[in-house]
Amino acid sequence: MHILADENIPLLDAFFGPHATLERLPGRAFDREAVRRADALLVRSITRIDETLLAGSKVGFVGTCTIGTDHLDLGYLQQAGIRWSNAPGCNARGVVDWVLGALLALADGAGTDLAQRTYGIVGAGQGGGRLAKVLRGLGWKVLVCDPPRQATEQGDFHSLDELIARCDVVCLHTPLIRAGAQRTLHLFDADRLASLRPGSWLLNACRGEVIDNAALRTHLAGGAELAVALDVWEGEPGIDPELARLCHLVTPHIAGHSLEGKWRGTAQIYAAFCAWAEETPRLGLSDLLPPQQLERLVFSGDTPQATAFKRVCRAVYDPRDDDAALRATLGLPALARAQAFDALRKGYPMRREISGLVLEGAGMTRLASALGCSWRHGDDSESGGVA
Repeated sequence: MHILADENIPLLDAFFGPHATLERLPGRAFDREAVRRADALLVRSITRIDETLLAGSKVGFVGTCTIGTDHLDLGYLQQAGIRWSNAPGCNARGVVDWVLGALLALADGAGTDLAQRTYGIVGAGQGGGRLAKVLRGLGWKVLVCDPPRQATEQGDFHSLDELIARCDVVCLHTPLIRAGAQRTLHLFDADRLASLRPGSWLLNACRGEVIDNAALRTHLAGGAELAVALDVWEGEPGIDPELARLCHLVTPHIAGHSLEGKWRGTAQIYAAFCAWAEETPRLGLSDLLPPQQLERLVFSGDTPQATAFKRVCRAVYDPRDDDAALRATLGLPALARAQAFDALRKGYPMRREISGLVLEGAGMTRLASALGCSWRHGDDSESGGVA
């Protein structure tokens, strides 16, 4: 069996090597000639999979090591009898960690108490749902907008207009849907951007096209009272440098790039591949994860929750480092800037997830529970944890 894989997918040899011959290419370099050699494709979000690429090939399986599927023509895959799989939830925890770090960065710039703001989450799938759980666990006020879920289940959901009217922080976690009643392409267009409350914050870690980037640039350039944190962009990797300069925090589509998130995606696709190939999986993610570099943080019993929260989040991940790295590329010519964007993603350093920490201290139970960490009271005879 011959597998054509994006060269940036981790653990290809460990998971797939025993089952097939592996051929690696950059995700943007997949073409019909390369695909004709393959029985299966392993991709990420930068590779468009459709009839143009696959017609006349022998490909029987397509696995994308991502949550989203907007780069897959699912209708064609079904019509052609090609099995496909994505990796729902694989990097959702990493995205939550990015949001927490972005909120801290925005709060530092504004001198704001995070606990006093009202948070609106647009899209309550894997990422948005987990973020809502974390923020509510911290005791913060959260409103959620998810029309598809609202239509099919009971729950405390709000319309997008109501969310915008009541919230001063809006976090986007919706899939990209280009047409139809649930269209999210340019969900935040010029009119919707103008309707955001003065002094509000807008964070996007889902898909760049959910925000009309040209409209956002115009809105910010006009002096809008809006702080913006963007991880995703229209036209990637050729992002708009003027828009980036107007934002408070910018990163190169790496919100979900935790080590666990990237490796978990490969593990999920490996399991789906084995099911398609009718082979027995030989490894699981737990067989491969390295030890934590930072295992525990110890706090005194009188440490305020806000202080402990900031120290925990920044001990694991501070997105201001990624912001500085991306800003350093903005003055490059267009082609070099696009290449630098991809290079930042390809060469991204190892980053673990907050939930892998142990928090120690008598007052850390609530914070540990909210962040998904394990906890200890500080006395070896008493310990506990959360999932």
